[in-house]
Amino acid sequence: MKAFIVKSYGKKEKLHLTDWAEPTVKDNDVLVQVHSAGVNLLDSLIRNGDFKLFLPYKPPFVNGHDVAGVVTKVGSKVSKFKVGDEVYSRPSDYRVGTFAEYISVDEKDLALKPKNLSMEEASSIPLVGLTAWQALVEIANIQKGQKVFIQAGSGGVGTFAIQLAKHLGATVATTTSSANINLVKSLGADIVIDYKTQDFETILKDYDVVLHSNRDSKILEKSLRILKANGQLISLVGPPTPEFAEKIGLAWYLKFITKLLSSGAKKKAKKLNTNFTFLFMRSEGNQLGQITKLIESSVIKPVIDKVFPFEQTNEALSYVETGRSKGKVVIKVK
Repeated sequence: MKAFIVKSYGKKEKLHLTDWAEPTVKDNDVLVQVHSAGVNLLDSLIRNGDFKLFLPYKPPFVNGHDVAGVVTKVGSKVSKFKVGDEVYSRPSDYRVGTFAEYISVDEKDLALKPKNLSMEEASSIPLVGLTAWQALVEIANIQKGQKVFIQAGSGGVGTFAIQLAKHLGATVATTTSSANINLVKSLGADIVIDYKTQDFETILKDYDVVLHSNRDSKILEKSLRILKANGQLISLVGPPTPEFAEKIGLAWYLKFITKLLSSGAKKKAKKLNTNFTFLFMRSEGNQLGQITKLIESSVIKPVIDKVFPFEQTNEALSYVETGRSKGKVVIKVK
């Protein structure tokens, strides 16, 4: 099969289109013919080597973390899926590789594709949908009437998270550029802050939850200050915490490194009587099934900026790296 692989780590490295062995199918696995794959900043960070301390993939390996396609083979113990099913997934860490013609996925990481979405639309959902779900439902347990600040509202996670937070009954504030104000309002944002001309800290106060996605340490401090007592900041960009290291079973010295990395953010949060949590989303087919229901009942709609052909996977990745995409970027494989 054809696949885009990481030959070696590096920011200037390109993915290489090559012939690659078709994946093996274990007892609990489902072989999916890839129709479309979502493109995420995570794909760039993995290629760059930014995560090799915590996710030590050994090059060469196939990149890509979002898939929609059709089941072509099932393992002997698979009970939920059959050949011909249209499915989507964010495969587990160490099982990634959606920039390819086929991928083998554990059935627990898979869900039936929403019937009202195309393959391209479906492939845009898993990673950002699960990120938003795990932040707002699982960690924050958003309740009706609470106030949520979602940074970068026109991005992949932001466009999904705004819709989910509104569905949960929250008042939603977000940041975006002036060009995307109408987009985020159409998704349900109540308060829209133009990050180029306005300072969110002077506008927002007593928030219950911040979904944090900006690497600037000053933005992290400001975000903590707009929270009410016992409010929760959930960071998608770090610094990673010992709790995260424990959850994914890292070695003791890596737990120690995360303790050092996160100590500053945790101290600031404690001083303000708030909470700091780092989220690195995990694959979860059952949660994706819940998301399917919301999509099929038109509570949440995908937001897609561009669709690239498979051969232009590197161009798609470069476009995502600009940080200017509205919603998601996907590649059409089949």
